[in-house]
Amino acid sequence: MTATVDRTDDGGETGSEQVGPDRAQLLVCAVLLVVGVFLIVDALSLTAEFAKVDPVGPKLIPIVVGIGMLVCSVLLAVATLRGSRGEQDGGEDIDTSTPADWKTVGLLVGLFVVTIVLVDTLGWVIIGAVLFGGAATILGNRHWIRNLAIGLVLSLLSFYAFYVGLGIPLPAGILDGIL
Repeated sequence: MTATVDRTDDGGETGSEQVGPDRAQLLVCAVLLVVGVFLIVDALSLTAEFAKVDPVGPKLIPIVVGIGMLVCSVLLAVATLRGSRGEQDGGEDIDTSTPADWKTVGLLVGLFVVTIVLVDTLGWVIIGAVLFGGAATILGNRHWIRNLAIGLVLSLLSFYAFYVGLGIPLPAGILDGIL
């Protein structure tokens, strides 16, 4: 049994939207389920070689996140099958009739690829500054020197936060021996 409802722009009903399980939400449930199972299985194969003094170990957080994803997947599936639907975006200050800005998306993807390729060679501090500053510039901030300076500060802080605070060395690259 399928009922149909159309809604006008002002929220009134006229009669043609299908009511039933939302397939997009069920797809999200499936993705949550797959990723949750993957996290748990992968976490169970971790070894504690580098963190033998850590009482928690590297398995706890991925297992907790994986279990959380499985629980969310089941709860969302039950709610979806009972007819729950997400609300339409009504309060957004965007014009949905304008096309996507594929140039910006492409530039950001390219920046991430450059970061992945060059992080070992140049090191995190340099490539992190380029990543942070470049992303800010691509997203519209035209003060590129300030963007790079702020990116350099962020990458230095994150480099030392990982190294000193967590004991995880990030690649130093060409600055090895200086940092």
